[in-house]
Amino acid sequence: MRKVVSSALLAASVSQAFQLPFNIGSIWSQGPLPEILPGIPDVEPVTRSPRVAIIGAGAGGSSAAFWIGKAKERYGLDIGIDIYERSNYIGGRSTTVYPYNNSAYEPIELGASIFVSINKNLWRATDEFNLTRYGFEDEDGDMGIWDGESFLLTQGTVGGTIGSWLDSLKVLWRYGYHPPTRATKLLKSMTDKFVKLYVPGTPRWSTIEDLSNTFEWNDLISQTGAEYFESHGVSAKFTTEMIEAATRVNYAQNVDSLHALEAMCSLAADGANSVKGGNWLIFEKFVEESKARVFLNTDVTSISRRSDAWSVTTSKKSRDYDAVILAAPYHTSGIALAPALSSAIPQQPYIRLHVTLLSTTAETPNPEYFGLKAGAKAPTTVLTTLDGARRGGVAPEFNSLTYHGPVKLAKNEDHDIRSTDEWVVKIFSMEPVSDEWLANMFQNQVSWVLRKEWDAYPVLPPTTKFPPVKLDDGLFYVNAFEPFISTMETETIASRNIVDALLHEKFNASICPPSDSDDIPSDFVYGWDCL
Repeated sequence: MRKVVSSALLAASVSQAFQLPFNIGSIWSQGPLPEILPGIPDVEPVTRSPRVAIIGAGAGGSSAAFWIGKAKERYGLDIGIDIYERSNYIGGRSTTVYPYNNSAYEPIELGASIFVSINKNLWRATDEFNLTRYGFEDEDGDMGIWDGESFLLTQGTVGGTIGSWLDSLKVLWRYGYHPPTRATKLLKSMTDKFVKLYVPGTPRWSTIEDLSNTFEWNDLISQTGAEYFESHGVSAKFTTEMIEAATRVNYAQNVDSLHALEAMCSLAADGANSVKGGNWLIFEKFVEESKARVFLNTDVTSISRRSDAWSVTTSKKSRDYDAVILAAPYHTSGIALAPALSSAIPQQPYIRLHVTLLSTTAETPNPEYFGLKAGAKAPTTVLTTLDGARRGGVAPEFNSLTYHGPVKLAKNEDHDIRSTDEWVVKIFSMEPVSDEWLANMFQNQVSWVLRKEWDAYPVLPPTTKFPPVKLDDGLFYVNAFEPFISTMETETIASRNIVDALLHEKFNASICPPSDSDDIPSDFVYGWDCL
């Protein structure tokens, strides 16, 4: 097990739980599901009971159904909800697998691995749904930042208070006092604005540009992380080593290509947690609470205007709806829209990431791979920077390599959860890693390997233009938010904003009824709570 030393490396999508050593502030195993319908009704017009279709059952789609369900309770609305999902599970990029494909073991996060304490929707969901969180702050182990040829910094090699002091001294010795403190101040400025998304007067936005203007984030989205931090007095060394280690593990993008807002999100990971059993349980509960009908293994082929309704068509059947929420990346969905609508959504490329999960009896990676002496202890969390390659050196062969604790046998009638003598390791890389490479890295002690390749994150260069949130009357696009900030949490915020707009447009309602009360509880989270 490793120690997560203080604050921040992960807030999002297909991710691991890493934190920096200073204070910066098929295989699916999803279990029983809500009401799943094997087919779709024949073509039907909209009836007296209005219906909303949601395309996609990930964080955005499942939470959209949940927010509609909340409004139904508060306003007494009669709204049917249908969710269409082309995969065979709920959760999108949040999913788990079993070691050896054997449910006798505890499941492991394959996709979106963590959320953090500032992610108030997901945090609140775990409390409301009685899901068990587990954190990473007390794990033991060490971390190194690797540039392809040498470790630039290692942390956690000495435990206890002395080790913590030593780690801080190492950071100060390498980077000085001002870069980490300036980065801390910049991050706090951003997060102080972000939490306004949960207050009673939370901003509503009809375009992403509106929200950026409201929060005065245009400087963050129009520059790379490298440009932004440099312009605010953070040294290039700190930015291209420490901050880039965060952006590479979080978004598989370098700090000189990723816009600064998302680079900031890479650092905002205080209180990193996951849900025992899988984060997808949150999204399954969202759907269950909404009482939506769910059509898994169902490809939507087109969404088209039909008189005063929207027709959702699959390969077999169609149905008309009062409104449609598209909660999947449009250009990879295979859904046909009218040319005027499709042309309004800009192409959004995605990072094709290779995730390698494995179990090993090797207590650490091979020290000789990293140029250490045979028998030396290599770090069990290895983050990377491209800075050496920028200077003509060798680029790292992977983005991150992390030991995630022991392989565990699940609780059963004979025993509680118990550890085995194997460790779970997760590797993120831009290219597949071969069996030979793994054998060398783990000294021929690999027992089980699972490889997954997927479009893990949107490519996030600086921009000031975003897809439309509202494509047409009654047609909304949750994933317009992804080029702005791409996390599980922000998908739930984007869907909440869209559901508010839809309810106002179609039903003269909202998620929360109007109120003049100024008595705001300290734990208030808009949408979950109303005044």
